Amino acid sequence: MIRHLLSGADLDAATATQILDTAAEMATVAGREVKKLPALRGRTVVNLFYEDSTRTRISFEAAAKRLSADVINFSAKGSSVTKGESLKDTALTLQAMGADAVVVRHPASGAPHRLANWVAGSVVNAGDGTHEHPTQALLDAYTMRSRLGRLAGLHVAVVGDVLHSRVARSNVLLLSTLGAKVTLVGPPTLIPVHIGQALAPGTDVSYDLDAVLPQSDVVMMLRVQRERMSDSYFPSAREYARRYGLDGPRMRRLPDHAIVMHPGPMNRGMEITPEVADSPRSTIVEQVANGVSVRMAVLYLLLGGNNL
Repeated sequence: MIRHLLSGADLDAATATQILDTAAEMATVAGREVKKLPALRGRTVVNLFYEDSTRTRISFEAAAKRLSADVINFSAKGSSVTKGESLKDTALTLQAMGADAVVVRHPASGAPHRLANWVAGSVVNAGDGTHEHPTQALLDAYTMRSRLGRLAGLHVAVVGDVLHSRVARSNVLLLSTLGAKVTLVGPPTLIPVHIGQALAPGTDVSYDLDAVLPQSDVVMMLRVQRERMSDSYFPSAREYARRYGLDGPRMRRLPDHAIVMHPGPMNRGMEITPEVADSPRSTIVEQVANGVSVRMAVLYLLLGGNNL
């Protein structure tokens, strides 16, 4: 039983599978004429976003509204945060307004964990600094299971800017729990020393993308997060694309059943070419749709009376 979803490490195999199974049921709502369930009627979900976001914020908003919850969208820009209000004071304000769940994205790693100590409702981590993004890992796992029929035994290559990626960390934790094998791939400057074993024993590291592709069932390309980089981690964008970008010839080295994923937004032409991003192997648009179903499942299980 958990009250909050702060990390991929919060989920054991049974709980993660329960979320994925519930998401599969929630996905059927998208095919209805009226895309609504009354499960969270009378509950209030606050989207507390201190960083710019499109997919995640809209996904959580759509998920809560499809469950008939009341949704309050809070953006740091234009709020009392710009006047110096602390995260704690903002949290206490939301608590006084009766928030049942707070979905938080914050540039500081660990902010959702602090928030969980200050509010009575559930806290869902929608991305904190370079730390974690557990619902993205859940929707990625859901997409893999939908396309390939299983998670246990899959070989997943996570490629790119691992150093700054909260998506990579959550995926390593969750996929390892669910029985998949993860290999982190990228330039040495963008893969922290010993990160694989520190997150999950059995996680491999490779600096050679071409060597990993033929054995991969899933290739997950990560966005190069230039906004978080203060130093030169590779010579140029062209050099990065040449060594670690996924283009047509590299895609054709994958097994026939393999899929290509990307959490978005993409730097087209850098980590992934348009030919790959728009190919039948790509699950990028599916991931966005699946994100709503997975976040519906998370909110339902946290707030709907059947706690995880």
